[in-house]
Amino acid sequence: MMSSSQSNARTWPNLMIRLATGLMIAVSVAGCETISSLNPFEDKGPKSDIGKDEKADVLYNDGLARLDAKDYGAAMKKFAELDKQYPYSQWSRKALLLATFAAFEGSQYSDSINHGRRYVQLYPASPDTPYAQYLVGMSYFNQIVDISRDQERAEKTVVTMEDLVRKWPTSEYAKDARERIRIAQDQLAGKEMDVGRYYLTKRNYTGAINRFREVLVKYQATRHVEEALSRLTEAYLGLGIVGEAQTAAAVLGHNFPDSPWYKDAFTLLESKGAAPREDGGSWISQTFRGFTRAVGL
Repeated sequence: MMSSSQSNARTWPNLMIRLATGLMIAVSVAGCETISSLNPFEDKGPKSDIGKDEKADVLYNDGLARLDAKDYGAAMKKFAELDKQYPYSQWSRKALLLATFAAFEGSQYSDSINHGRRYVQLYPASPDTPYAQYLVGMSYFNQIVDISRDQERAEKTVVTMEDLVRKWPTSEYAKDARERIRIAQDQLAGKEMDVGRYYLTKRNYTGAINRFREVLVKYQATRHVEEALSRLTEAYLGLGIVGEAQTAAAVLGHNFPDSPWYKDAFTLLESKGAAPREDGGSWISQTFRGFTRAVGL
């Protein structure tokens, strides 16, 4: 749906400001030594996939050079190798985050999700964990497809970003995460509307009502609410349930009096000899009343 350049994810220079200080000190201390001299664990973990083990600073600097050259796939492999060769170390932690970032910038979203999730699981208290979570969420977000197709990635965007906002509400990524949630929810509501319209054309009014109901119950803050209420008017009239049709139109007119969807609903009711009239006991009225309180309408 979006390229990484449009995604508003943090850029490479910003990431280096985030990571450079602590690790560069480690580089100057380590010098030409391997990280084994800094690692309290004897076992260096899985063997290298690229041949003989390389020094940590060599792998790290090679990865940085490839990032700088925008060779993201190769950079990710270098950082993943650093993480593999030197587990349980500061090198591993930084490399894992950089591997997440490199994969994201290279649009290798599955790899970015895998690396990012692993970072969050291994380092839940790290100051960089919100960023790793954000990259996972953006990796899902950038794969959202049009509403004619499956919306699993939109759903995962919402879950991931809501987790970020809940756990790190004051992080620098929380504001943008909320915006991504809004966009993804709008996409999910759009999918429900698309299916609901299809059911209407087939005169499957019950199926259509179930879809439009999902929009009102789950995606109340999206732009699709007005149309959903108008379509509910149409679907309930199709079933001959005039009272619910009147309520849908009345709620629509009360909250969106200038909406073209209200004009359509009003005209449709009028053609059936009815007018908008709200039943306070209707699920529509009760659901939307909670919505208006939540958003302050």
